[in-house]
Amino acid sequence: MYVEQIMTMLGLSDLQFALAAIGLLILVLVGIINFKYAHARRKAREQGEYSVDGRFAREPSFGSGFADGNSSERAEPNFGDPLSSVPAIPEKFIIDPRIDCVITLRFDESISGSEILQEINAWGDLKAQAFARWICEGLNADQDAVEEWEELKPESTYSEVQLAIQLASRHGPIGVLELSDFCSRAQALADILGCQIDMPSVSTMLEGARELDAIAAESDIQLSINVLFDEPCPWGNFDALMRQRGFKLARNGRHYEYYSNGTLIFNSADLDPNKPVTQMTLLLEVPLVAHEERAFERMLGEGVEVAQAAHGRLVDDNGINLSEAAVISIRQHLDVLYANLERSGISAGSSTASRLFS
Repeated sequence: MYVEQIMTMLGLSDLQFALAAIGLLILVLVGIINFKYAHARRKAREQGEYSVDGRFAREPSFGSGFADGNSSERAEPNFGDPLSSVPAIPEKFIIDPRIDCVITLRFDESISGSEILQEINAWGDLKAQAFARWICEGLNADQDAVEEWEELKPESTYSEVQLAIQLASRHGPIGVLELSDFCSRAQALADILGCQIDMPSVSTMLEGARELDAIAAESDIQLSINVLFDEPCPWGNFDALMRQRGFKLARNGRHYEYYSNGTLIFNSADLDPNKPVTQMTLLLEVPLVAHEERAFERMLGEGVEVAQAAHGRLVDDNGINLSEAAVISIRQHLDVLYANLERSGISAGSSTASRLFS
């Protein structure tokens, strides 16, 4: 009753009142996100000041992570660590407008990379929270450097900066809250650095994310070939056969991988090394391998060779012998799938496909 009196006093219809309520809710949400971002920046600056003042008396902290030069002194083993002591090199990605939402910041005068990085370093919590990968690149404006987009370097200067966040992956399209948070941070960064910002509307970005997710869903195909052995094959014999065929035992010791020129083409499903092998399944992630690798034909050929050597046969998922008609049908579907990926600008086996189908 009280709400109806307010609506009557203001002369608002039900629709107008609902839109006003939604607008108020969005303003509150943006305010919360901006407060959270400001708090993260302030906290990061405090930690940075602490690290400078305490160079000779460093104390451990929960935020030390890989950035802490002394972290190696307290390294703990975990089941995912490789046996080698060589640290893993993180994979580098570049901005790709086909799968990224790109926001551009333009400066009236070139700005140093260190000044930009000082602000962006406070975004560490976004990496920890987000499914979507975000990237930052700058257009190098140094006098002696080639003007090109690159990962930000503290010692360089930049005339433009691009901030990008991936719109979709196997987790699905980016969410509205995650996207709004990213856009709010980008706007706050533009305000702090005093630059122009070129940012698509949130609705446009969300629509693009849904379209990209639909393309990914149609193309995210995993093919399997099953080899059923007439008699259980002892693990030692099976392992020797797989190595002879060019397979490599994975680090976990439970499945095999088949490479070509350093690229993973297909792999087997997990097996139990403590038991004889009664069936092996070969798996191919279709969008992750280039069409030119003829991955399905090679996987099929290896399945035939292993079956002949170990007295087995190729069967489908129902245990029925794999027919020539079924193989022809798979080939036809693959031709359509590869063509669709090419048409969408996301070639199978490309770095773009690797990011989208991750």
